Amino acid sequence: MQELKKEELLNINGGGFHFGIGIGIVAGITFLIGLIDGYVRPLACRK
Repeated sequence: MQELKKEELLNINGGGFHFGIGIGIVAGITFLIGLIDGYVRPLACRK
């Protein structure tokens, strides 16, 4: 096993940022669909 130097450790990039962007886009689309559905087809609250 080879030990990494400090410069090599700083150059390591993870994939969490792109995953977060994808989750944000999906959440935004889901919110817009719910907003449009609530406007077009309003349902009364049940007690």
